[in-house]
Amino acid sequence: MIMVAYMNTPVPTATQATATAQGSSIYYSDGKTLIARVGMARENIPFSEMPPAIRDAVVATENKTFWDDSGISIPGMARSVWMTATGQQLQGASTITQQMARNYYDGLSQDVSIKRKFKEIFVSVKLDQSLTKEKILEQYLNTVNFGRAYGIQAASKAYFNKPAKSLTVEQAAYLAGRIQTPALDADSPQLQSRFKDVINLMAAYDPQKYGKLPATAKFPKSIKFQDTTALSGSKGYMVSVVLDELEKRKISYADIQSNGYKIVTTFNRRLMSAAKSAVLSETRGMSKEFHAGLAAVDPATGRVVAFYGGDNYDKDKWNEPFDSRKQAASAFKPYVLAAWLDAGYSLKSYVPGKETVPKELPGTTPIKNDAGDAGLPSAINVTEATAKSINTAFASMAYALPGQLQDVRTLAEQAGISKDAIDQDENGVGKENGHGYQLAIGSVGVTPVEQAAGYSIFANAGKHADWHVVQSIKQGNLTILPELKTTRQVISPEAAADATTAMEEVLKTGTAGGRGLPDRPSAGKTGTNNDEKEAWFVGFTPQLSTAVGMYREVCKTSKGKIVQPQYSQCPITDGKKNSKYNINKPFSQAYEVSLGFAGATHPTTIWRNFMMAALQGKPVEQFPKPADIGTPHDLLQPPPPPVQKPDPGQQNPGQCQPNDPNCQGGGGGNPGQCQPGDPTCQGGGGGNPGQCQPGDPTCQGGGGGNPGQCQPGDPTCQGTTDPTKPGGGHGGGQQPVTGQALTMRRFSAR
Repeated sequence: MIMVAYMNTPVPTATQATATAQGSSIYYSDGKTLIARVGMARENIPFSEMPPAIRDAVVATENKTFWDDSGISIPGMARSVWMTATGQQLQGASTITQQMARNYYDGLSQDVSIKRKFKEIFVSVKLDQSLTKEKILEQYLNTVNFGRAYGIQAASKAYFNKPAKSLTVEQAAYLAGRIQTPALDADSPQLQSRFKDVINLMAAYDPQKYGKLPATAKFPKSIKFQDTTALSGSKGYMVSVVLDELEKRKISYADIQSNGYKIVTTFNRRLMSAAKSAVLSETRGMSKEFHAGLAAVDPATGRVVAFYGGDNYDKDKWNEPFDSRKQAASAFKPYVLAAWLDAGYSLKSYVPGKETVPKELPGTTPIKNDAGDAGLPSAINVTEATAKSINTAFASMAYALPGQLQDVRTLAEQAGISKDAIDQDENGVGKENGHGYQLAIGSVGVTPVEQAAGYSIFANAGKHADWHVVQSIKQGNLTILPELKTTRQVISPEAAADATTAMEEVLKTGTAGGRGLPDRPSAGKTGTNNDEKEAWFVGFTPQLSTAVGMYREVCKTSKGKIVQPQYSQCPITDGKKNSKYNINKPFSQAYEVSLGFAGATHPTTIWRNFMMAALQGKPVEQFPKPADIGTPHDLLQPPPPPVQKPDPGQQNPGQCQPNDPNCQGGGGGNPGQCQPGDPTCQGGGGGNPGQCQPGDPTCQGGGGGNPGQCQPGDPTCQGTTDPTKPGGGHGGGQQPVTGQALTMRRFSAR
């Protein structure tokens, strides 16, 4: 009967999913510094990487006849079956092979019964016949629970921060002692007693190798427990965006939990810390109603090298630079500028500084400038319009493009702005209408990471690389997925160079004048929405593009009472026991309100502080020289060039003053200039004659050489009509154009 049952018991081939599951490790961009582990803490290794000390310690402790038995222990088996049958004690299998069979292969249940016990025995005997002892011990040591981790490799790292092959004899004995007591604290008295038992068993098992060990062995000190699966602080924000990207690329969370991947991210640890410091140093005194997100992208590759998403993922899972989609405001204008230049129009074009051309743009509410810019001229060149962020200029530029707004939408999408967001801006959401030409001044919703990657077209010679956060994913030496590398030419290198030139002026003389980087060229654009509800600064150097976005939300109850956020989120319940509020009926909701400041203030400061820290020690790279491409496409008549007003404090040598009898305009060289009513001054003789004054009948511009210079309103003076000469052309010249005061504010844009 037993023989029939034995013959009918197959050798299992399917393994339990949990027995071989290896959690994946997620690293910073250096591939060495761990961010977190996802899934079961196990790393399978071959038998050759398991040192003799751990093999001997486990065999001496768990099954000293392992190398010679048939997979079962007859005395142990009889004891186990009897105690199970009589219910005196629930005793597990006594051999390594039996433990491995139960924990490794599928089909052997964990229930305590005579039937299961006999099946386990039959399977163990057959496994001993079909597998080598080395393979059985390898599978056992890769499977067994050591407390902090499963498998000898992960356990070695969890307790001693080293791979299994580097374990000392004492450390091997320590881990062997944990197999029967995995839940004990790392240095508990019971475990120390168990350690001594293992040392003695090893000495008895192999006296020649371990005979002196009981007299010399010291209880090893393990490292402090680090829960590498914890997602507190900034870890969770990094892990969440990694998992999102891999899911989009068809790598499931279940695969990541069990397949033992090594995932190297694009995140630079130093820059992540710099991003956090830059945001918190500027916002520390603000209430939790204020939100800030930062994202920094390598413009050449699209790698997100740093970001700030929040303070603590355990408390607040909203990831600001990836989840917060807010209207771009004037930080969107560079895409209009790029379309303008790529259409063949130049920076020297003159565009409206006061009102749009045409005055009424189709499908759009009137677009105006900020009230502080009423003194601007009616026509302004594109560079100055960019520096001062002139709404009327950019709306009119969009209208004048060959494809009008469609050119802007296409370019923005190519630069990585969400197509869904662009479509919603065009068509409206729900019962709302689309924004029409408001798009040109930033009505579309964007995220900081989109903007940081979008500006790569300016920093990277017109090319855009899609942003991503995973650098590599491997299983052993096998590459599971290559890095996401999608680069496309969006605008010409020449258009990118000229756009950058205009955007440099933003940080020199424009809305963020004087806020550029002190040691290297930089360019960018401010953005502030209606009522200062959202504020932006997006800027770049050739090596790095960074976007900072800020907004403010207050939490209001259904009765209009304002309550403080909890970890930047509005409270769902009122905190009372048996509260009637829940996720479907929240206690409070968020309402966006004015920040009270513009993009040229706090967002620009955060950007500047981060960029200085991120680029410290990096070589200074120059922007390409202006290409000066395209031809002027004036939407308004350019203003006349300014004329310098003469300085009354300076006089030319020989200039005659009224009633000065000593001044004679004549003779050789340059004659003096005649003053009105001075009969002693005659413009004649040799050389150049004196200058005639209005109403002086005695002064005739004649004689030798060039005639005298005529003054306005003097019919008696017949002088030159050469407009390049002083006094020529139009009498009196033009009045000088008064320079406008530079403004530090961004203009309302919705």
